[in-house]
Amino acid sequence: MSVILSGKNLTVENLVAVARHGEKVELDPQARERIVRCRSFIEQRIEAGEIMYGVNTGIGEFSEIVLDEEQVKNFQRYLIYNHAAGIGEPTPLDQVRGAMLLRANVHAHGHSGCRPEITETLLAMLNLGVTPHVCDKGSVGACGDLAPMSQIALCMMGEGEVFFEGERMTTREGFEKAGITVPGLLARDGLACINGSNVITSIGMLTVFDTERFLLQAEIAAAMTLEALKANMKPYDRRLHQLRGFQGAVTSAENIRRVVEGSDLLTGKEKVKVQDAYSMRSTPQVIGAARDQLRWTCEQLEIEANGVGDNPIFLPEDEIVLTGANFQGTPMSMPLDNLGGAITMVCVLSERRLNRLTNPALSVGLPAFLTKGAGMFSGLMLSQYTADMQIVEQKILSTPAYFQSIPAAADQEDFVSMGMNSAMKTRKILDVAAGVLGIEFMAAAQALDFRDYEPGLGTQAAKTVIREKVEFLDIDRPLFPDHNAMKDLVDSWAILDAVQAEVGELTRY
Repeated sequence: MSVILSGKNLTVENLVAVARHGEKVELDPQARERIVRCRSFIEQRIEAGEIMYGVNTGIGEFSEIVLDEEQVKNFQRYLIYNHAAGIGEPTPLDQVRGAMLLRANVHAHGHSGCRPEITETLLAMLNLGVTPHVCDKGSVGACGDLAPMSQIALCMMGEGEVFFEGERMTTREGFEKAGITVPGLLARDGLACINGSNVITSIGMLTVFDTERFLLQAEIAAAMTLEALKANMKPYDRRLHQLRGFQGAVTSAENIRRVVEGSDLLTGKEKVKVQDAYSMRSTPQVIGAARDQLRWTCEQLEIEANGVGDNPIFLPEDEIVLTGANFQGTPMSMPLDNLGGAITMVCVLSERRLNRLTNPALSVGLPAFLTKGAGMFSGLMLSQYTADMQIVEQKILSTPAYFQSIPAAADQEDFVSMGMNSAMKTRKILDVAAGVLGIEFMAAAQALDFRDYEPGLGTQAAKTVIREKVEFLDIDRPLFPDHNAMKDLVDSWAILDAVQAEVGELTRY
C-alpha cells in the first residue's frame, strides 16, 4: 500500500516504511493541483517584475540584490552549486530517503512555488531506489539543511552522484538506468528543494522510531535485573503511578510488570526487602520520564513533517508572498537534544543496576562479579568498565547543541539552530546505548542462572534469546565477542520480539 503525500498526516511509521523498506509513494491529486496553482501564481509575479526573495534576488546577505532576467535563468543552478558545500562521509541512505520524502510533503501544501516536475522527480527517485550521495556534515540547521539538501538538488540538474542497485555512480548514469528524466531547474525550483530542515527531521524521526524500541528493551532488561536481585515488586504496580499522573511512568511500570508475570517474586514464595534502592524502584519514573520526552519529540517532528518549512512562502489564494524563517531548525533541535539526554539517563540507570548485580555487598547473595571462581576468575568485572566508558561518551554527547549558535553569512544569519549536530549526536547516543543495555542483559542472564526460583514468562523468553548468542560464563574468557554480540542483539530487537511473542504486545506510549 502506497504512502499518499498530501502535506498532512505523515507519521514516523510512514517515513520508516518509505526510507527503510521501500514503500511506494504517491502524490495526492489535490496536492498536485495546489503545486500547479502556486507555480502559476509566481510565474505571473515574475512576469510582472515583482521582487521576490530567492526568485529574482540573491539570498542571505545578497537578498537586496535584484537579478535581471538573464541572471534569474542561471541563478538556481549557481545557488545549488554554491550551497552543495558539505563535507564528510555519505549520509546513511535511509536518512537521505527520509529527507526527500519530507521535502516532497512540504511541496504538497502548494506554497513552495516549484514546478510539479521537481516534486514528481523526488517521488520517482524514491520509488525506483535512486538515492543521492549526500555528505553528512555541513548544515547549521537554519535556512534549512542547505548543504545536504543541495546535493539532492544537484540531481535535478543531472549532476552529483547517486546510489542505485548497491552501486555509487553519476546521477546521469543512475537516472538513465532507472528511467528517470532530468527535470532541470527553473526560477525558484532550486531554493524550493533545499530551504527546509528536512535532513534533521528525517534523522530525528528515524531516531524516534528506534528509541521507542530501545526503551521497551530497557524495560525488559530492568525486569530481568529486578528478578535477579529479588526486587520488591510493589513499586511497579500501575495504580501507584496513576496516582501521580505521569503517563510515561504508568506505561513503564505496566511493561515491567508484564515481563515478570508468573514470577515467584509475585507470589510471596521468595523473601524480599521492604524497600529497594533508587536504581531499582525508581526505574518506572526514570524510563517513564524518557518516554514522556520521546512523546514530545515525536510530536514536534511530526508537526514539522506536515508543516510548510520554506522561505519565502507563496499564498496564491491571498495573492501575497511572505518571507520569514520557517526553515529554522530550533523546534527540532531542542527536543532532539533533550531526547539524547533522556537516552543517556536511561543508560546511567542501567549501569547502576549492573553495579548491584556485580557488587557482592549489594547483590542479595549473588557471587562477586557473577563468577563462581572469585580470585582465580574476575567474571563480569570488566564489563562494568566497558559500560562506564560508553556512558561517559554519551554524557559528553549530551551537551545541548540548540544554543551553540555561530553567526554566518555576514551576520544576516546571526542565530542558527545547529540542529544537525543535535540530530547526529542523538543518533550516536542511541547507537552507544545498545552496547550499554546489552551488557546489563548479559549480566542479568548470568545472575538468573545462579537463582533457583522461577522467573517471569517474559524474563525467561529474553534469557533464552540471550543464551542463543552468549553462553553462561563458567570460567573467564575474552568478553569482547560477547559484548559485541549483545549490542547486535539489542540492535536487532530480537529480545523484544521474543518477549512480546510470549506475553503480548508491550505498551508503546
